[in-house]
Amino acid sequence: MEAILAERSVIVASLIASGVPARDRADVEQGILLGAWRSVRQGRYRPDPKADPRAGLRGWLYGICWRHVSHYLKSAYVRRMVLSAQPLGWLHEPVGPSLEAQVAARETLLAIESLKPWQIEALLSVDDPESLAAYARRRRMNQSTAASRLRLAREALSLRLRRLR
Repeated sequence: MEAILAERSVIVASLIASGVPARDRADVEQGILLGAWRSVRQGRYRPDPKADPRAGLRGWLYGICWRHVSHYLKSAYVRRMVLSAQPLGWLHEPVGPSLEAQVAARETLLAIESLKPWQIEALLSVDDPESLAAYARRRRMNQSTAASRLRLAREALSLRLRRLR
């Protein structure tokens, strides 16, 4: 991830050159960084061993930027603007996640942080692109053991969340 973050200048330059408005650049950049990281974790980044590693990474990131920006610019959110006779009337509408959702997210993060390392690892295995069976094989454990650990981790997280609330 550090190598990808070191090349943020390529991403920002691509966004500016593609015409992404300044108000949306941070969101689009975050989407690109997350997409690149997920692609690396899923094994879709396979650079040419003969080429310069940094040049290969920059070209790969440019391709991700190009695709992500094209999807962004073609989205209905960007193409259609809602015109209003009273634009300041929209200021009273809540923007972004609600305060309750933010508090719930913080409580969940605190509960996850208080779990044991093996429980956190089991919970994170759900986000892996590989199956639970592949996760168990990689850890040299029985598939049933991996499933039990995941079940126990979910129960521990549920218990912690109930205690916090």
